[in-house]
Amino acid sequence: MSIRAFMDEHYRHFNAATTVRAAKAWNDHLDRGGVMFLTLAGAMSTAELGRSLAEMIRKGKVHAISCTGANLEEDVFNLVAHDHYRPVPNYRELTADDEQALLDEGLARVTDTCIPEEEAIRRIEGSMMRIWKEADEKGETLLPHEFFYRLLLSGELEGQYQADPKNSWLLAAAEKNLPIFVPGWEDSTLGNIFTARNIEGELSRTTIIRPGVDYMVSLAKWYKEIAPKGSGVGFFQIGGGIAGDFPICVVPMLNFDLKQDVPVWSYFCQIGDSTTSFGSYSGAEPGEKITWGKLEKDTPRFMIESDASIVAPLIFAYVLGW
Repeated sequence: MSIRAFMDEHYRHFNAATTVRAAKAWNDHLDRGGVMFLTLAGAMSTAELGRSLAEMIRKGKVHAISCTGANLEEDVFNLVAHDHYRPVPNYRELTADDEQALLDEGLARVTDTCIPEEEAIRRIEGSMMRIWKEADEKGETLLPHEFFYRLLLSGELEGQYQADPKNSWLLAAAEKNLPIFVPGWEDSTLGNIFTARNIEGELSRTTIIRPGVDYMVSLAKWYKEIAPKGSGVGFFQIGGGIAGDFPICVVPMLNFDLKQDVPVWSYFCQIGDSTTSFGSYSGAEPGEKITWGKLEKDTPRFMIESDASIVAPLIFAYVLGW
């Protein structure tokens, strides 16, 4: 039985049924000529979501991505240091002394796995510093993800791959030159490192375009070009936070602040486990977005209250027909 057939047979109620309906609506949206915008919060790259997301990109099921700086870099960390990651299956039982011991070993824990500082972070830091410096000396100014694209497409890391490159969503995106938007990039390990080199005077601040404002400008340009075509732009949100809140706001900005009359997002689905509470954006009901001019009353809307590391690969498999 295929994954799709299994889900059709067994996922009939509650969050399971919503998962199937959201996957079917994704395919319907694409069949009508729409495109899909996907957002990545949390630690989805460390969760190795690329094992299914990369194929979604290659098969043209995802057309643009907004992600945190952590998800941008952690896909590459895993690509070159996969064999050095430390699984911590008993992470719920760790004491403060156990956590300190991991730090002393140079292991940064993300739930049940640890990213090795020397093999992952420092290795990529060295390569990225070289690219940053080259751009600085030439007076080039790029967005953060464009430096990652340059690094991956240069082939410099190929001999260092420890994970199968077909499972790298960022490599798949680089090969397609997929539009990527990374709000709050400074809130990441390499973003911290770039800032530190700025403070030291080793790099010019102008080497990186202002990530927030310039990413929003580039997103507005992309959305205005794509949204009027076919059935418009769908919005598939994994988790909450800035990765989702930043890009979804481009619609009210264009319509209310610039008076440019663009279509709202034409599909919306969020996977998250945040509870709906006072002022919670991540846990807000999709209908709330109607009042902000992000969705319309007839926009297909789905809220799946579950673990994204479980649900997202299932939806991707369904969309891919696996």
